Amino acid sequence: MKHLRLCMAVVFGLCAGRAGAAVDARPADADPWLRPAQVPAPESNAPTAERVELGKALFFDPRLSGSNWISCASCHNPALGWSDGLPTGMGHGMKPLGRGTPTILNTAYNPLQMWDGRFKDLEQQALGPMGSGAEMNQDLGSVATEFAAIAGYRARFDAAYPGESISTTTIAKAIASFERTVVSGEAPFDRWRRGDAAAIGASAQRGFELFKGKAECGLCHMGWNFTDNGFHNIGLNSEDPGRYAQKPLKSMKGAFKTPTLRDVALTAPYMHNGMYASLEEVIEHYDRGGDLKDNLSPSIRPLGLTVVEKRDLLEFLKTLTGAPMLVVLPQLPQ
Repeated sequence: MKHLRLCMAVVFGLCAGRAGAAVDARPADADPWLRPAQVPAPESNAPTAERVELGKALFFDPRLSGSNWISCASCHNPALGWSDGLPTGMGHGMKPLGRGTPTILNTAYNPLQMWDGRFKDLEQQALGPMGSGAEMNQDLGSVATEFAAIAGYRARFDAAYPGESISTTTIAKAIASFERTVVSGEAPFDRWRRGDAAAIGASAQRGFELFKGKAECGLCHMGWNFTDNGFHNIGLNSEDPGRYAQKPLKSMKGAFKTPTLRDVALTAPYMHNGMYASLEEVIEHYDRGGDLKDNLSPSIRPLGLTVVEKRDLLEFLKTLTGAPMLVVLPQLPQ
């Protein structure tokens, strides 16, 4: 427990931010490509070791699903970049879903959750798939009663949220607390930015300059988490309305959230519909300026990258893979 509390102090900087706000304690002249010291969390769900441990158990517990077979980890597998390695997710009854499973890596920093941004925080996101008939198919009206009947969970909830009952609210808060610990580890790119000139090769260094310049990746994949947290139509052959279903604005038709590029080499296939199996295919998509031109984002246009430039860009993207997070599977209460 002492070790866990120490890790929590390092991850969260012993401070939680106000609800919905990111905490960045870096000085004004800090390198924007390096992660801030603290992970944001709402005051109403400040992180503790007990909350993280409870959330971890719930994250891996298939009893959160209506079938008692699907857990959060079924789709967000730590061994698969916190995704599932499938073009689109697999839901209740082994039925394919319409969109790919995004990684939960660094989702603590996202102001909106899901491909279409329909949830404002991790607490909302935790309940969304759980209550979806297509996904985990859980009856949210009875899940609290089900878990309250498990003595081992009653003790854990009492320790994590004293004075609060077992409810969908505390279940969601606990899962969100665990998910906020799922953050990217130090990558070769980070060591290079901190002054280790040998951390990445010359090809990757050229790739980073291309990323910021000619390839125009940095227009959307900006900053240390390599996302602007915005929504863009990048010219995919897809009829999915994307963000438009939540915000019916013309610019949002076919627009999807910009994903983080942290650990991107581990999270194939790519795009909201998993249409690309490799990063090489993704680079080719952007180089040709997308495919479906209707309502295309103005930042998407043909790039004219050479074979060497594409290779350099790929080598740079590989440097964003960080040290893996050690995950010890929890013993679930019976």
